[in-house]
Amino acid sequence: MKYYSTNKQVAEVSFETAIFQGLPDDNGLYMPKTIQQLPAEFFENIHQMSLHEIAYQVASRFIEDEIPEAELRRIVEDTLGFELPLVEIEEGIHALELYHGPTCAFKDVGARFLARCLSYFSRQSEKEATILVATSGDTGSAVASGFLGMKNIKVVILYPKGKISKIQEQQLTTLGENITACEVEGTFDDCQKLVKEAFLNLELKKKYNLTSANSINMARLIPQSFYYFWTYAKLGKDKDLIISVPSGNYGNLTAGLLAKKMGLPIKKFVAAANANDIVPSFLKSGQFEPRRSVETISNAMDVGNPSNFYRMNDLFEGSVEEFRSMIAGCSYTDEQTSDCIKKVYDDTGYLLDPHGAVGYLGLKAYLSEQETVGVFLETAHPAKFYDVVEPIIGQQVEIPKRLQDYIDREKVAIELDPTLEQLENVLQALAGK
Repeated sequence: MKYYSTNKQVAEVSFETAIFQGLPDDNGLYMPKTIQQLPAEFFENIHQMSLHEIAYQVASRFIEDEIPEAELRRIVEDTLGFELPLVEIEEGIHALELYHGPTCAFKDVGARFLARCLSYFSRQSEKEATILVATSGDTGSAVASGFLGMKNIKVVILYPKGKISKIQEQQLTTLGENITACEVEGTFDDCQKLVKEAFLNLELKKKYNLTSANSINMARLIPQSFYYFWTYAKLGKDKDLIISVPSGNYGNLTAGLLAKKMGLPIKKFVAAANANDIVPSFLKSGQFEPRRSVETISNAMDVGNPSNFYRMNDLFEGSVEEFRSMIAGCSYTDEQTSDCIKKVYDDTGYLLDPHGAVGYLGLKAYLSEQETVGVFLETAHPAKFYDVVEPIIGQQVEIPKRLQDYIDREKVAIELDPTLEQLENVLQALAGK
């Protein structure tokens, strides 16, 4: 499979090159040259297929013969070593729980798949790489867990100081080994901008063999499409599916659009945002206007210039009308999000995290005018945000052991201003180890 840049100023590359480079040298994003339609029999049989088989069939269309079948099946099975339960919250409304992995966030799937793909290619060629990743909360911990102890790979994580939850911070600053955390004075957008600057500095990129583990990397994006096929497999083929996606950098939603392009019969996506409503505003006005992000209680969605907008724009060939035909946009305040968490908990006993609550609100709003089945993505365990959730429901949130284990560990992080010079100092120090 060949991959091209959305800016179309550089040559097409292989899957291996695309995931090692992370970003093309022309500041675009990699996209598959062909999005293969799955055969009709796949959808006829999908309801009897296992998650692993579905995931293999989807992933193989993006990788083809670059990874042998037996190895790719092993990668898929290692990646998806936990359940993705679909839970009915109320009649016609389901939560797809994506937080049953090791770091209790949906990004475990993408990070584990990327780590295993890079590990496979590294074993074949003895390539070394430095993973450079910006995080607004969950990406960093998932990447740290997915790459911990991996041979030939170092990980540098940039996160905004004081703008992620305590548990999120502990998950990415306490592991040691080949994981380095940098606490950046600024917002997630500052972290993401710094990562892009490093990749566009071709001398720096080559010197430290930089690659990315954000959703700008295609090997993060591909496995997130598994969620949508699995949802369809579980809910049945006779229902029009509406899927509401809590949205920040829009990797999850872009993965859903890839699934749709492969033939998955999803009727509509809802892009559910917090106060950082860049894409919902675009859907209303037709103008994409990035701006500095603002801090909210759904912090993993605090993104003011979502990278994957450019992939979505590429899929829709720049047509605002095509965007609107497939995606409905909405946004919610912290107060609305908090009220939703309390109401759903009081009414049903189901505890939402702040991101899932935004997804639930978007779904409810859309379904108020539709008679069909809806699913929202519950992207992180509520315990990761216990400091937000507990005052809302007036009760203590039970913390899973795999999160509890992080709480009392010693935090180790390098304080950083968002400058390329300071980041290079970190990379240089790591190269000398």
